[in-house]
Amino acid sequence: MKKIILFVLSISLLLGITGCSKKEIDPVSRETFALGTIIDFKIYDKDQDKSNEVIDKCIQRIKDIEQKMSTNIEDSEIVIVNKNAGKQSVKVSDETMYVAKKAFEYSNITNGRFNLTVYPLVSIWGIGTENARVPSQREIDQAISNIDYNDIVFDEAKNTIYLKRENQGIDLGAIAKGYVGDEIKKIFIENDIKSAFVNLGGNVMAYETKVDGSKWRIGIQNPLDTRGEYLGVVSVENKSIVTSGNYERYFEKDGKRYHHILDAKTGYPADNELIGTSIITESGIDADALSTSVYLMGLDEGRKLIESLDRVEAIFVTKDKKVYTTSGLKNIFELTNDEFIYKN
Repeated sequence: MKKIILFVLSISLLLGITGCSKKEIDPVSRETFALGTIIDFKIYDKDQDKSNEVIDKCIQRIKDIEQKMSTNIEDSEIVIVNKNAGKQSVKVSDETMYVAKKAFEYSNITNGRFNLTVYPLVSIWGIGTENARVPSQREIDQAISNIDYNDIVFDEAKNTIYLKRENQGIDLGAIAKGYVGDEIKKIFIENDIKSAFVNLGGNVMAYETKVDGSKWRIGIQNPLDTRGEYLGVVSVENKSIVTSGNYERYFEKDGKRYHHILDAKTGYPADNELIGTSIITESGIDADALSTSVYLMGLDEGRKLIESLDRVEAIFVTKDKKVYTTSGLKNIFELTNDEFIYKN
């Protein structure tokens, strides 16, 4: 992986607020670095040996997925697909095909605002690496000309992916962590884990309930404050909560902040009324894709999309310190910072 610089650890995006109770037990906790971020595990089980074995399985699973889907590992399946753009199709694993197809689905749903072929832009900006810079307008225009999710050819019979033109590229960075969260959840189920909390750099998976049967209270990061300062709390069980914001990965040039959520239409970091979006749903892969999607779409269009989906809720934070939620969060979200106005 490339060295990460100017990376603001996004564990603060969503901070699990876990009160004490007589029935609670001390968790087995561990941190690991993968997917360009710190991943924090907390498993609540009386059998600590089993908990450690489960965490080992999760870490190995994460490494397997990263090896296939990272754009920073030279022999990953996605890198090989990108190297062969305009030349030939590349056989990939079932799971890379699944995640890429999911990313294609959200590219369709959002009319290209979420775009799995955004790699040409990601590459020239380099945000989150030691090569971060502001590209020239000519470079940006060239990159945009190579972005078109309709240029991807999926052959599910042969399990191959093909990009029609040279210099095109796939980037699954806005969806892969969500898939990882779902795979971790499968491991918890297979090993009969009753209660756990995982933070994948801001992608939170609150598994089942707390040990005492109460819901997890998840803090939503204040986008205008330091890491760990939250503006409100949602109470959930067995949900994935994913937040996107302009404070996650960024660099500054001549006093201006350039964040990592790139708009494939303009070629620049997204710049609308939103500074933070959070998605609450059961599926991590959907939550991950949707948090980026609605950030790019803006408040009105993004909220309309989420309201049209079953069992998906969202929180939107705007530059003027207003917080909007979808209808299903009316009795679940609590605003705790009086600097913000709840506009539900």
